[in-house]
Amino acid sequence: MIDWVSGDTLKLAFPAHGEALRAGGAAFLTRAFRAAGAIPEHNRITRITRLQDCGGGSTGRKLLLSVDYQTPDPDLHSELFVKFSRDFDDPIRDRARFQMELESQLALLSRSPQFPIAVPACYFSDFHRESGTGILITQRIAFGSGNIERHYEKCLDYDMPEPLQHYRALVTALARLAGTHKAGRLPDTVEQCFPFDPGKLSVSRRDPYTPQQIRNRVARYAEFAGNYPDLLPAAIRSPGFISRLADEAPRFMAIAPAASALLAGKPEFIALCHWNANVDNAWFWRDRSGRLQCGLMDWGHVSQMNVAMALWGCLSGAETVLWNRHLDQLLLLFVEEFRHSGGPALNCDELKMHLEAYVATMGLAWLLDAPPLILARVPDLAEVRDYRDPRFRQNEFARAQLHLLTAFLNMWEGHDMARLITELERR
Repeated sequence: MIDWVSGDTLKLAFPAHGEALRAGGAAFLTRAFRAAGAIPEHNRITRITRLQDCGGGSTGRKLLLSVDYQTPDPDLHSELFVKFSRDFDDPIRDRARFQMELESQLALLSRSPQFPIAVPACYFSDFHRESGTGILITQRIAFGSGNIERHYEKCLDYDMPEPLQHYRALVTALARLAGTHKAGRLPDTVEQCFPFDPGKLSVSRRDPYTPQQIRNRVARYAEFAGNYPDLLPAAIRSPGFISRLADEAPRFMAIAPAASALLAGKPEFIALCHWNANVDNAWFWRDRSGRLQCGLMDWGHVSQMNVAMALWGCLSGAETVLWNRHLDQLLLLFVEEFRHSGGPALNCDELKMHLEAYVATMGLAWLLDAPPLILARVPDLAEVRDYRDPRFRQNEFARAQLHLLTAFLNMWEGHDMARLITELERR
């Protein structure tokens, strides 16, 4: 087990796990916070008052950290959150350690005065690429305290008040960051640390399915929809829709390279974005005017990408009613805020086409595989009354698989995918 490594960016030795952090104590934290520019040379950490394991997440170990400063300051947070890339006790979780590399860079970038959106204030962050060892120390968000709303879990939007207002806040934050980047108002390190690489965030790390394999998966979905109709909206389990999907999905798969070329080929759509700006990776509060605002956290996989990819990451957890009633409004909001923040003028219809192309590509690569995964996690599926059943509330993986499958197919059902396929076939 690694105890300490030297970071690639700040060149300071940092701990790889909680016990090493405890051993480093206030002296290490003082050096680290000064190196990151979080505290001045004349201030220091006098003691650690709390260092406690915190569960959650799919990668790395987490800790709750509380500290005292020699010179308290209203702008300094005493209640902090520590995230390690490593989990030495769980080899499966530890395999995902490299996900923190970009998140670590983003945390340091966010200390720039030009950074346009709220993120947890970064006190120290660094990464050792050779070993995949990283650490992130930030402000701890006090969910449910003061004017900060409670934390909202993934794919449980039916329990969230005013969902449209929350997604307007999320889309606004995405557009501000992307537009500010396109305007050239962020430090030059963005191009160095977050270059656009179409293959880096590929939707599939395996060979793509053939059209026949897609036909087989559509047939499996049809069986799933017939056996468990109460789990799915009527529109995406109707024989007419399934017949259309069986025709259109293999056609799309046959021209998937054209969809990838579309998503990579328009520089004005490529910007620095949060990969998964869903409600569970955000916190919300109301400003003095009563308008809902949000900050974003958990920046794993942050990079330059087609903004449609970021919009799916944001909207994929929303209920189908929001997609059906408000998608055009949210896309227009993104386009307007993106332009207001300094980005180029995007065509809203073209943005929707990019979103359709990305969701179709991603959905066919992954989400048609959801039915057997759901059955494996909820074997008594025949007894489940609907997607709000406690068995889904208590199982995030099964809940997310069902929800994302539903969102993907709902988009396909409600959009003219034949038109998109024909357009891509002509390219």
